[in-house]
Amino acid sequence: MDLVWQGIVKALYLLIQRDPEVLEITAVTLKVSGAATAVSVLIGVPLGVLLALSVFPGRKVAVSLVNLGMGLPPVVVGLWVSLLLWRSGPLGFLELQYTPTAMIIAQAVIASPIVTGFTIAAVGQLNPRIRLQILALGASRTQLVWLMVREARIGLLAAVMAGFGGVISEIGASMMVGGNIPGYTRVLTTAIALEVSKGNFDVSIALSLILLVLAYGITFVLTLLQEPVD
Repeated sequence: MDLVWQGIVKALYLLIQRDPEVLEITAVTLKVSGAATAVSVLIGVPLGVLLALSVFPGRKVAVSLVNLGMGLPPVVVGLWVSLLLWRSGPLGFLELQYTPTAMIIAQAVIASPIVTGFTIAAVGQLNPRIRLQILALGASRTQLVWLMVREARIGLLAAVMAGFGGVISEIGASMMVGGNIPGYTRVLTTAIALEVSKGNFDVSIALSLILLVLAYGITFVLTLLQEPVD
């Protein structure tokens, strides 16, 4: 308990003193995880809506692949993204390895299946009569999709929260493609792992508390948006 208390005190000290390194790590964390979540939403929501509303040969195979992707180990994603981005890889000419962009790509790969899967569930659980009523009123395909998305908006916000939670907490892919470079690709999770390896448990606990507060704050805002207005 003394170690935990020291971590809490250290976290408060770092925040009150506005430690430049901690602020920088937190900013990189928000930048990378926020961008990765946005990319995953742009990919996952349309794909999830398409799979939920469409009937075509191979749909079950596609949904199964999405479900498989929801459980992809981050280190596996990090490995394959690294293989693509290494100087000798097919995308090596882009020189993205060990950059925040590489981390965003890896985290987006992790989060996209999560967002897609939650979107399929959110749209799929809507009453089928809603779709029939919308079509009966003469809505176009685009209008149908838009209205179905509006009806499933609470579930879609859950998809965003799940995607964000999946990327802000991961460490394997970020370490492999980002390199944990100070002031450039170091995020809270990789910084925690580094401090633990150095034996600085008070600092690692402090950073973990900052990460928890950060994740809770963003999730709380999304939860407020998810709640229906009285």
